[in-house]
Amino acid sequence: MKPRLALIGCGRMGSRMARRWLQAGFHVTVWNRDREKAAALVADGAVLASTASEAMAACKVVMTMLANGPAVEEVIFDSGASADLASESMLIDMSSICPEMARDHAKRLLQQGVDYLDAPVSGGTSGAEQGTLAIMCGGEASVVDRGRPVFAPLGKVTHVGPHGSGQLTKLCNQVIVATTIGAVAEALLLAQAGGAIPAAVLKALQGGFADSRILREHGQRMVSRDWRPGGITRYQVKDLIAAQEVATAEGVGLPMLDQIKDLFATFQEHDGGDLDHSALLLELERRNPPQRVGDVPDQI
Repeated sequence: MKPRLALIGCGRMGSRMARRWLQAGFHVTVWNRDREKAAALVADGAVLASTASEAMAACKVVMTMLANGPAVEEVIFDSGASADLASESMLIDMSSICPEMARDHAKRLLQQGVDYLDAPVSGGTSGAEQGTLAIMCGGEASVVDRGRPVFAPLGKVTHVGPHGSGQLTKLCNQVIVATTIGAVAEALLLAQAGGAIPAAVLKALQGGFADSRILREHGQRMVSRDWRPGGITRYQVKDLIAAQEVATAEGVGLPMLDQIKDLFATFQEHDGGDLDHSALLLELERRNPPQRVGDVPDQI
């Protein structure tokens, strides 16, 4: 029998994940601070809870998909909702938070007999819709195995180490994503400035050593100038700052991380925070007038 699931956080990612579970036959109870976002899932078969405590008390497996660490702390702990988790239940935090906070949450929950996994994801809203997310899971291997049926409708889960390792892996992911977005944006701007056709250059690079999912998907966003958010810039900045903090704590110097974080942070300051992170191209264009990749209107 499939376990009853509670989902705390029904935003862009959470709502799509909830629909995947519902389509797979899970009983899903939902709650969101913005009630309308959770209520929208009732038509798909979800049960709407009036409080986070109510949702968490009703289910043995609780999933959280919230904006950041402070949101997780507020909703799960500061509100007192964690006290309503049943002994031997499981809380799986799929939000992106700092590794140190994940380890602290694990310690606090284990003290009350609740298993914990930190399991952030990569793949964006399209991955959530299609069930192709990469799920990076930190915690006890036996608990990860218990959670595999829950992860299955969402994508591929990999156990990457003890508590906090899932969040650390997500930060590694974000460093690679951000740096590659920056490289693709610079390459397409160079192509434009030199007189080549950026869309043709994008096609020519596919299949060679420069090819990647980011080149294909985010490069296409750049030549189409489609900045409607999939991966939101302000979340990218949050994660890059967290990666810097871990690097500093471990005594590791990461100059490319420092540079790409500064570039994204400046773009956020120029009103780019709510755009897709591929829109970093706009910051490069701002610095290089009158260069502009493509001649189609911006989609925001």
